[in-house]
Amino acid sequence: MTGFSFHGGRLAEAKTHFGMGDAPWIDLSTGINPHGWPGAGDLAMDWQALPDPGALDDLEAAAAACFGTDRAHVCAVPGTEIGLRMLGDILPGPAIHAQPSYRTHGEMLPHSRPVALSDQTGAEEATIVLANPNNPDGRITPAATLLGWLEARQGSASWLVVDEAFVDATPEISLAAHVHDGQRLIVFRSFGKFFGLAGVRLGFVLGPRALIAQYRRRLGSWPLSAAALAIGTAAYRDADWCASMRICLREQAEALDAVLARRGFRAMGACPLFRLIEAADAAALFERLARQAILTRPFDYAPRWLRLGLPVNREALDRLDRALADG
Repeated sequence: MTGFSFHGGRLAEAKTHFGMGDAPWIDLSTGINPHGWPGAGDLAMDWQALPDPGALDDLEAAAAACFGTDRAHVCAVPGTEIGLRMLGDILPGPAIHAQPSYRTHGEMLPHSRPVALSDQTGAEEATIVLANPNNPDGRITPAATLLGWLEARQGSASWLVVDEAFVDATPEISLAAHVHDGQRLIVFRSFGKFFGLAGVRLGFVLGPRALIAQYRRRLGSWPLSAAALAIGTAAYRDADWCASMRICLREQAEALDAVLARRGFRAMGACPLFRLIEAADAAALFERLARQAILTRPFDYAPRWLRLGLPVNREALDRLDRALADG
């Protein structure tokens, strides 16, 4: 189970490891929206030309409008993972990161130490990195709490860094509107999770203009592919799809909660894109589901946890229901 606990999305490895042949797998290991934005295939790409700088401007403007922040405070990056790791070369001083959360958060800043979010005693002089909603437990930290931590860092050299990779499903909790030159606030946004197109490799850094300028210098010319520019711009402008998808995800999360409850599991988390459950032997449950061609996400540091993304439709949910009952 070790490889599968490192991160989700190892479907090819799972097929080889569990020997299910051509069985139709259900991949619930990532928390990525199973309903990808449908317009990507309709966009024309000029693969012979270098990406146009004006297209990058259009993308960042469309994203900023969607996030509710000023275009000057937004920089597109080729995936949030890269953007997070680049920050380690930019921010000085002591740092802490919320635990449990993304593995990257503990690796991106030198000498960062893990802390429980409930214990911020004496941490005002340290940069804090956290995800909201958090991964893997789906916990949401109220905006008022985050703004209090931000206020405590004003006048110091420390920052509040919020990874909002999953926030598009619940945009009302975002701190994007609070990003400006006078705040020690950096926000990261992910494109692939909500829009269901993780292969585009697109993310955004939101921060003061001086920080954005440092990112642009490091990224250089043509930081994104023509596909990422075109798909991202069109998707962020599709307000109707975004609104309807948020309703869809909430309804499907509620349906997943009902199945889990019927099989004796309490769904944890407030992020509509995934749920966390606790089992006496999560490793055995992971194996049992995988033997029925359903891939979930275990955790080496929490042997009782298993995270499940949303099944794509009722048929997939019913398969999960039967698999959970079979044991």
